[in-house]
Amino acid sequence: RFARQMQGTGAMDDDRREAAAPGWFTLAAIGALLWELLRAGLLISHALTEPASLPADQQAIWNATPMWMNSAWAFAVVTGVTGAVLLLMRHRRADPLLLISFLATIVQFSGLLLVPALRNLIGSDDLFGPFVVVIVCYGVWHLARQAKRSGWLRSPPRAQG
Repeated sequence: RFARQMQGTGAMDDDRREAAAPGWFTLAAIGALLWELLRAGLLISHALTEPASLPADQQAIWNATPMWMNSAWAFAVVTGVTGAVLLLMRHRRADPLLLISFLATIVQFSGLLLVPALRNLIGSDDLFGPFVVVIVCYGVWHLARQAKRSGWLRSPPRAQG
């Protein structure tokens, strides 16, 4: 490393240096992308659902859900899918995008506890699904963070100028 710095390649090359990722990394990145695509499919299904076609208890939950929860969900999904694609491409920007997706997921599900109308409509058993989603999203972000720390992700090319 010192020899490269002395030759004039300097810190720019250090930022772009990458290590070989283990074989399981690609499978894990594909799993992360499939997870995020599943979330996207659920979001699209939700957006296309006609509330009047739902049972009365689900209509009540639908009506009690504030727009900011759905917005956080959409934001989490878009950043999650983008981050997972970048993770599969071994791009360094996957890490911050997947962190943002994870945080947006927490914001989304916080409404289940913060919005009194929702809190009164759901039981404690209904919190298991959101808990699992948050844990898996954390795992996806943790994979990206570990890949970045291990040097398995690439930096974007720098413009020559």
